[in-house]
Amino acid sequence: MNSILLKWLKGFGKFWWDFLVGDTPELFVSTIAIIVVTVLLGRGLHNSHVATVVLPVLVVASLVWSVRKSWPKR
Repeated sequence: MNSILLKWLKGFGKFWWDFLVGDTPELFVSTIAIIVVTVLLGRGLHNSHVATVVLPVLVVASLVWSVRKSWPKR
């Protein structure tokens, strides 16, 4: 009984790791960092206008960095 639960938990953890991290762990890390920065900006300031401007800029920068990193070298 206990080994079945451990096997299920291990499989569940592997599924979520592969689903969230997959082949590009840098995108997962950058997504978490973007969420943290946006939450801190939204809570730290009295208005969330800065957070709504910074969020898309960080997302685009993260995607450009990821594509640039995976671009084949000449």
